[in-house]
Amino acid sequence: MPVRREIGHVEARRLVALIGDELDATGAGAAVAVVDAHGELVAFLRTDGCGLASINIAIHKAFTAAREGVESSVLGERSRTEGFPITNFGDPRYVGWGGGVPVIVAGDVIGAVGVSGLPEDADVELARRAATSLEAD
Repeated sequence: MPVRREIGHVEARRLVALIGDELDATGAGAAVAVVDAHGELVAFLRTDGCGLASINIAIHKAFTAAREGVESSVLGERSRTEGFPITNFGDPRYVGWGGGVPVIVAGDVIGAVGVSGLPEDADVELARRAATSLEAD
């Protein structure tokens, strides 16, 4: 029987804290979600000043990255260039904005990080930094 490693709650809390510390240092309001390999929520943070829409968007960015094994922006770009609607995936949680990044360890997607609430480039940068911090361990 295949055994698949997934992100644990301790690792997920560490990724949320890493991004949360940076958000606190800059006073930025954002939402941070860490999901398992299936895209289901493991840890979440909403900092002061975060818009309400960013809550679900962060979760959905992480969901998309975990389910597809690519950054959420890659799926969005493919949708635009290949001409298929994201709704083709049959789940309204799929999104194409940047800020969802898979966490890959030993070649396997074990979860994903999603950030929303900042300019898209900043969301992407924070999510990548957190995802790669776990990859390096």
